[in-house]
Amino acid sequence: MSAVTLTPRALYEQVAEQLRQRIFRRELEPGGWIDELKIAEEFGISRTPLREALKVLAAEGLVTMKVRRGAYVTEMSEKDLRDVYHLLSLLESDAAGVVARNATDAQLQTLQALHDELAACIDDREKFFAVNERFHLQLLALADNRWRDQMVTDLRKVMKLNRHNSLFKQGRIEDSLAEHGAIMAALRARDAVAATQTMQAHFRNGLQAAAA
Repeated sequence: MSAVTLTPRALYEQVAEQLRQRIFRRELEPGGWIDELKIAEEFGISRTPLREALKVLAAEGLVTMKVRRGAYVTEMSEKDLRDVYHLLSLLESDAAGVVARNATDAQLQTLQALHDELAACIDDREKFFAVNERFHLQLLALADNRWRDQMVTDLRKVMKLNRHNSLFKQGRIEDSLAEHGAIMAALRARDAVAATQTMQAHFRNGLQAAAA
């Protein structure tokens, strides 16, 4: 395996990002033990910045620290999945209502452009997943609440631990696109109640697919 090149920013932050991406790519599997000695040797670092990085990932919920056993990639239970979707539904549906009331026409057009991009990549699951996340994060940015943004960012990281992402289920991409269309229609109509309800339905359906 080739050596990993680290840039000058805080070492533990970059180590955390390297490990975070390995977790998302399933190179470090949910429930798997993290071999600190092996990773420290691979990165060419001491275990001190690695342990600081693991603390960051533990705070995000991606890593679970077990007494006298070390660090493990967090494994999501069905309850974990339902809890995460419940909170995301509350936070993002509230954001949708705010955007329906307050966003400018130009701001709504940025969301429409992402929706159009989403429709264009319906046959590419990985790209659809990425654009879908950009749509949700853009909606949050327009709602302009940094505390909500931070909570959603952390919850979305944890959601990526789910082995059976809902978007990978048969027919779910098409359903998700239609749900995004309903959200956009409510936003364009400046109907905050409908925007809130359609976003809640979007997460409810996503959970049903993910938990199936």
